Amino acid sequence: MCCSVGFARSLGLALLPLALCCIVANLLLLFPMGEIDYVQQDRLASYIWYFGGLGGGGLLMLIPSVVFITLGKCDCCWNESLMMCGSVLAAVVGLLGSAYCFVISGFTLVQGPQCFTAMGWTYPFADQGGRYLLQPDSWSSCLQPVRIVEWNVTLLCLLLGLAVLEFIICLLQLGNGLVNAVCRPCCYKQEYSL
Repeated sequence: MCCSVGFARSLGLALLPLALCCIVANLLLLFPMGEIDYVQQDRLASYIWYFGGLGGGGLLMLIPSVVFITLGKCDCCWNESLMMCGSVLAAVVGLLGSAYCFVISGFTLVQGPQCFTAMGWTYPFADQGGRYLLQPDSWSSCLQPVRIVEWNVTLLCLLLGLAVLEFIICLLQLGNGLVNAVCRPCCYKQEYSL
């Protein structure tokens, strides 16, 4: 059981920087090239306001991170099983948070940025279904904010990658917690029934 608690703690320590990176990436999406004018004028892609990185991959991910890190050691086997059940619930919260971050980041990436073009403020890539990602020559149609497509693509791809890593870590702890919560009481009873 000590190994599974130590494993859970190491997973929690791995989740913490990932969650912080998601928060920072989402905040950077709100301020293209460090400018605050676009957020004040509501000139950002609509999905950015769903805060996939800030909420799902960031703040919500702090719950499983803190639970995994603070798993304590108990002498009583039942308490250890109950503790691992709590970590399973935290892992489910983490899975939901990372899935939310992934989906929102994906939708934002497919929609493309809102930018000023020759046609005014619009979503020039919204009807392309994400094909604009393979056509970097078309990105120059966005005149303002400068390099907004590169900015969004970089940060959203980062959020997608972080969400996948968070999902894998929470999935590992889900399996670890379930195995230990279910098997530990059985092993404990068999040990004393001999």
